[in-house]
Amino acid sequence: MKIEKRWIISFAVITCVAIAAILWPEITPNAAKRFEFGTTDQIVPADVAWLLTSSCLVLLMTPGLSFFYGGMVGRKNVISTMLQSFICLGIVSLIWVVVGFSLAFGDPIGITIDGQLYSFIGNPFSYTFMDYVGILPHKQIAPTIPFMLFALFQMKFAIITPAIITGSFAERVRFVSYLVFISLFILCIYTPLCHAVWHPNGILGTYFGVKDFAGGTVVHMSAGFAALAGALVLGKRQNSEHIPTNIPFVLLGTGMLWFGWFGFNAGSALAANGTAAMAFATTTTASAAAMLTWIFFDRVNGRKVSALGACIGAVVGLVAITPAAGFVTVPQSIFFGFITAIVCNIVMNCKLMRKIDDTLDVFACHGMGGIMGMILTAIFAQGENASLMHGGWSVFGHHMMALVLVGAFTFGGSILLYKFTSLFIPLRVSPEAEALGLDLSQHDETF
Repeated sequence: MKIEKRWIISFAVITCVAIAAILWPEITPNAAKRFEFGTTDQIVPADVAWLLTSSCLVLLMTPGLSFFYGGMVGRKNVISTMLQSFICLGIVSLIWVVVGFSLAFGDPIGITIDGQLYSFIGNPFSYTFMDYVGILPHKQIAPTIPFMLFALFQMKFAIITPAIITGSFAERVRFVSYLVFISLFILCIYTPLCHAVWHPNGILGTYFGVKDFAGGTVVHMSAGFAALAGALVLGKRQNSEHIPTNIPFVLLGTGMLWFGWFGFNAGSALAANGTAAMAFATTTTASAAAMLTWIFFDRVNGRKVSALGACIGAVVGLVAITPAAGFVTVPQSIFFGFITAIVCNIVMNCKLMRKIDDTLDVFACHGMGGIMGMILTAIFAQGENASLMHGGWSVFGHHMMALVLVGAFTFGGSILLYKFTSLFIPLRVSPEAEALGLDLSQHDETF
C-alpha cells in the first residue's frame, strides 16, 4: 500500500511533539513569575467544583456538535462530518498545551498608549508545555481557581471553535487539508482574538471595551466568518441538494449542546456565584424563545414546523445570548432569542445565501448569531462601562468598530489560511471522491 508523503510528515510532527514533551525541561518559576500567582489559601473550593463541572460540560458540546452536524448531511458523509468535529478534541488539545495557551494568555505583546499596555497576542514562550501552569491561582486572570483549571476550561472553547466551521464545507473537504487549516486557524486567528478580548491587557477588551461574557465574538463570530470564507474558497458541491440523513441525531446533538452550553456560559463567571446563576437562566430563556420563534416564523412564511427548524432555532438562541449571558436580565434574554431567530432565519433563507454553498448554514446561524449577540450586548448590557441603554454611547460605538475589525480579521485571515493550505495540499477532494462520499473515499467506512 502506497502511503502519501503528507501522512508521513503528519506522523513525524506528532512524533516530534511527543518527544519534545518528554525532553522539555522543568522550569522553576523566576521572581517575576512567582509574583503573578497567589497561594493555595486563596482557592475557593466551590469555584473549583463548578469550573471542573463546567469544563466537562463544554467538552460534551463537541461530541454534541458532531451529532448535530452528522444528522444534517447526506448518508455518504455522516462519519466524515462527525469525525471532523471529534478530531478537534485531539489536535486542538495538543496545540493548546504546546503553545496555544501561551499565545492566548501569555505575557502581553502589544503597544503602550499613555502608559497603558494594549496587547494583541501573548508571548508563545510564557507557558510552553504548560510551564508555570499548576495548582496556584493567577492573581489577575483566575484568582480563586488553580491556573491549570482555567487553562483546561479555555481549552474546551478552543476545541469547539474550529469544529463549528466544519459545517460550511462538509461533504467536499479533504481531511488532511482540514487538519492543516484548523491548526493554522487556532494559532493565527483564534488565539490572537482570544487574547485581545479576554486577556487583562487585550486591546479589544481594554481599549475598545468589548463585552464578551462567554465567546460570542471569540468563538461564534470567528467561526462564522471562517465558515463563510471556507464556503467561498472551496466552492459549491456537485450536488448541493440533499435530505438530512438522521433527524434524531440532530435532536440528540441539540440536547447535548444545550446541556453543555450551561458550562459554556455559566462557567464563564469563573466562580460559583450569582453571575453564574444569572447566566444559567438567561441561557435557558434565550434558547427557548429562539426555538419557538423559529418554528412560528417558519409557519408564518408557509414552511412546515419541523424538528430540524426547532433545533436550529434553539442553537441560534444559545449563540445570541453567549456574549451577554452574565450582563443582561432574563426578560432581555427572551428578546435576544426572539429577534436573533428572526434575523438568522431571514439570512438563511435569502437568495444570496442560497447562492453560497454553506452546507449547514454556519454563517447564517453562528456568524449572524454572533453579530446579533454582539450588537444586542452593546445595547442592553448592564454593569461596568454600561451600554447604549445605560448611556454608554462610546461603548456602543467601540463595539461596532470592533465588530468590523473582528469580521475583517477573521474573514480575511481565513481566506489567506485556506489559500496557504492549498499551496501544499488540495483543499477539496476529487469529483470522483465527492461522488463516492467522504466516508468511503477519505476513511473507508460507511454509516
